[in-house]
This record gives sequence, structure tokens and C-alpha cells, in this order.
Amino acid sequence: MTIETGLLILESVLLFATIVLLLFSLREGRGRKNLLLEVERATKVLTRQEYFLMVTDTMMDAKTEVIGAITGRLPVGDDKKRTHSVTNNIERLIKNGVSVRYLMPKFPDRLHIGHLYTKAGAEVRYSSCAIVHDIRYMVVDDHIVVMGVPESVGEKEATRKGYRLPSEGLATILKEHFLSCWDKNISFENYLKEVLQQTGATTRHLARELQIDETELEKITSPAP
Repeated sequence: MTIETGLLILESVLLFATIVLLLFSLREGRGRKNLLLEVERATKVLTRQEYFLMVTDTMMDAKTEVIGAITGRLPVGDDKKRTHSVTNNIERLIKNGVSVRYLMPKFPDRLHIGHLYTKAGAEVRYSSCAIVHDIRYMVVDDHIVVMGVPESVGEKEATRKGYRLPSEGLATILKEHFLSCWDKNISFENYLKEVLQQTGATTRHLARELQIDETELEKITSPAP
């Protein structure tokens, strides 16, 4: 065997080893990327769960009033259970004589949450105030504030994290904003009728789109006797 042949064989072996190492490196990189994505997904779930727990725990401390500006997005997945927990709290608060009021952005897809909260006993209005589309908060008894923070900017982004702030000053500022929007905006029932009139949709179609029982929609929208 000549030196040239030996070098050629050695180069081939090294090239093969390099290719094998490269393939293992790519596989490891994909695995690392998938692991990071799973960790990120789990973190999002946990922080959102933490936010809902903070909301429900703070509501349980209410003695006279709960007000809030929320996104009112249609719940999916685990959010359905979390929303059910909030509606249970609303029912309990109403039975105890606590006033519960919510502002939501004036979008038709937010009627689902409006229906659930109204059915539980809360007062709900739909707002065209610009800040309602961009800020999420809850004020309890004029001294406790829960601020919600989305993952990214936009009214359609889910609230991912919350902060509980015992501050009468901040509570006063947010309540003044709430009341300034509340008085000039539309109730759940009237907004539902407005959507039906503007879109020309039937109650059956809207009930299917909003995932609301058709019979309940008909009761809400039917003229008073």
C-alpha cells in the first residue's frame, strides 16, 4: 500500500467520522430545541394557571365590590375549567351581596364570556374605550388591584401573568377609569341584540358561533311581554 492510498483511506475514515458526529449533533440540536419548546409551553401554562388562581383568591376576599376590565376571550382547553371557577366565585359573591361588574372590548366573540358572567349574576358592559382594549385589571373593595400582563402587545393576546397590588391609590385611579367607561357603554343584552341586528345572523347561527345555548339566547333577545 502506497502512502497516497493510506492517506486517502485515512481521509475517508475521518470524513465518515465527521459526518456521523455531524448527524448526532443535528439530532441532539433538534432534541434540545424540542425540550426548550416544551419547557416554554409548560411555563406559559403554569403562569396562566397562577394568574387565574390569583384572580379567584382575590375575589374570595371581596366584601362589597369587584370591578374589572378583562379581555373576555372565548375560553379553550384548560381555560374552560378556569372560567368555570370564576363564574362559581361570581355566583357566591352575588349571593353574599357583593357587586360584580366587568368591562370587555366591544367584539362579538366576547359575548360568550359576557353571557357566562351575566348568567352568574355579574353586570357586564362592552366598551369602545381605547384603554379597555389594552389593559387588564381587577379592583376589589377599593384597595386591592390585580393587574394582568399579556405575553405580547394586542387585545387578542391572552393574559399570562398577574400581579396583586394592595394599593388604594392605584385602585382609585383604575376605578375612575372604569366608571368613566362604564356609564357610556352598552350592556351585554343590548350588545347581543345589536350584533344580531348588524350581522343579520339568526339566534341559531350566533348560538353556534358563540357556543351559547340557543334557548337562552332566544330568551335574552325576545321582546318583553
